[in-house]
Amino acid sequence: MAPDPRDERKRMQSFLAGMGFDYSDFRDRMLADICETMLRVRRSQHDEGQVRLMASAMREMWYAYHVFHGWEDVRKVSIFGSARTPEDHPDYLAAVEFSRLMAEQGWMSITGAGDGIMKAGHEGPSRERSFGLSIRLPFETSANEVIEGDPKLINFRYFFTRKLMFVDHAEAIVGFPGGFGTMDEVFESLVLIQTGKSPIVPVVLVEGKGGDFWQRWEDFTKGALLQEGWISPEDTDLYRIVSSPEEAVEEITSFYRVYQSARYVHDKLVLRLTRALAEEELAILNDEFTILIESGQIENSAALPEEEEATHLPRLVFHHTKHKFGLVRQLIDRINGFDAP
Repeated sequence: MAPDPRDERKRMQSFLAGMGFDYSDFRDRMLADICETMLRVRRSQHDEGQVRLMASAMREMWYAYHVFHGWEDVRKVSIFGSARTPEDHPDYLAAVEFSRLMAEQGWMSITGAGDGIMKAGHEGPSRERSFGLSIRLPFETSANEVIEGDPKLINFRYFFTRKLMFVDHAEAIVGFPGGFGTMDEVFESLVLIQTGKSPIVPVVLVEGKGGDFWQRWEDFTKGALLQEGWISPEDTDLYRIVSSPEEAVEEITSFYRVYQSARYVHDKLVLRLTRALAEEELAILNDEFTILIESGQIENSAALPEEEEATHLPRLVFHHTKHKFGLVRQLIDRINGFDAP
């Protein structure tokens, strides 16, 4: 006779309680749910390959989060670009300069562990301020010489767990010219922001002197996607094309001039700021961004009772429609513009 799922669940909960799990604690409840999911997998008789994938993915995510944990309070930029870029190419030199300048601003770089733009993204800040996310491929067997052997080098079997770490730990995303992999990473980052599945961060597209790669990319994006109605006009505000590493750094740092971060608390969008806005500034936002407000208006607020992070910072709070995230990016730009030099 097949075991009763309810009995299995009770036995699992009893075992976890004996291990010290506190079911009144949200984190412990989520960890208990992972354990109970294991029982569901066993009952569902998934084949060996499917079980191996789930187990490997969980181990990869655990280890990656474990490595990143020591640098939680340091801002990080994920850098995408081709592994085939030669070291004397203008794009490579621009990536070295960009990542070096970001390190001077106190940021760390996250990029792949191969050659080309990935190596340049490590070379600029040096390995001390770099994370390397390696992917096992038949034709790439080792990390580049800058990040090889560093404890912040993380090896992945799966692209989806690796891409999760690129996005989940980044307060900015920068793309240099590249092929299918780079396009995949840039477009997925934009889709996650466009659909509200990922926090809004600056997505900056840059290349070496004299290049027109991103201009041609934008010609396609606007001509084949926007013109056909596959994206909305405000979606093109989710990225910025800049002409130099210095401009890329300015684009990223100015994004955090007043804006600090955001989260949802139930149906409210909470924007954390470095300073409270004046009444006349609030009036401007409520007038210009009415389309984003489900009900009520944008208001100054202290940290909400449900919040545990950055509780000392002032907030803007409003009932968001959870739509048109390109306009939310415009709202953030407007907020930062109040303090523009």
